[in-house]
Amino acid sequence: MSRPERLQFLSDLMLLAVAVVWGTSYGVAKSALAYYPVLGLLALRFGITFVLLSPALRPLRHANARALRGVVGAGLLLFGIFLCETFGLLLTRAANAAFLISLCVVMTPLVEWLLLKRRPSGIEWAAVGLSLLGAWLLAGQGEFTLSAGDALILAAAALRAVIVCVTKRLMRDAALPPLTVTAVQSGVVALGSAAAALVFARDQWRAVPSLAEHPAFWGSVLYLVLACTLFAFFAQNYGIKRSSPTRVALLMGSEPAFGALFACLWLGERISVTAWLGGGLIVAASLLATVRWRMPVLRSKPAPAYPEATPPR
Repeated sequence: MSRPERLQFLSDLMLLAVAVVWGTSYGVAKSALAYYPVLGLLALRFGITFVLLSPALRPLRHANARALRGVVGAGLLLFGIFLCETFGLLLTRAANAAFLISLCVVMTPLVEWLLLKRRPSGIEWAAVGLSLLGAWLLAGQGEFTLSAGDALILAAAALRAVIVCVTKRLMRDAALPPLTVTAVQSGVVALGSAAAALVFARDQWRAVPSLAEHPAFWGSVLYLVLACTLFAFFAQNYGIKRSSPTRVALLMGSEPAFGALFACLWLGERISVTAWLGGGLIVAASLLATVRWRMPVLRSKPAPAYPEATPPR
């Protein structure tokens, strides 16, 4: 295996790990929200992340205005995603959210085609269809109904597709390290959450629970910061730099399957056989996108070299 192939394999493993981590994040975030409101939690989570990653901001000194606009724009997109996802989860069923957020996998090839002018391959389209079918089965098939929360989750899925393509173009053109991009994104989300709480919802801005009285809350925050933000966003930006947006979306599209597994093993929720089948199809779609499929090349055998006829003497 060559060095580029090893890096690609490492990138794929990291993206699958992100899917596992983000699959567990819903239950952990829900536990933290029992102690602290949405905007306050987002500001706390991403504020801590920004402080930890502040040394990675040094490359911005050499970045041009276009690169700075791009990285701040990516941060604003991420802020919009978390607003739509978090408030959407409060207004809809978890099954609906799992299905709708998985539509990001379907939207990403279209956005990539539009923004980056790259047409996804036939294998990638097949994996998209397989992932969509798995998400439908995982969500409970015919039990799906639309609501205001569903609209927010759908908007989050669309923004996810856009941010993967925007980050791909940013990493290609600006040549910024993944940690630098993650640091700026975290700062924008933290600042945006704090500003939204202070201007529009002051009840969301409260005193932080003490560590002595609420260790479970701080355990959840620590997991959200270290695993679901620091590692996950670095791995996502690292993977986007080395893969196509469609491939990234397919690998991370297995998030609902791992979320269902976590809910079963950790939270004690019961999952139907149909839902297990749907989760299996989503994972299969991720594997289909990971494997490098090569069509065998049929080469015709060279014609036998017959000796030239000896001219008559």
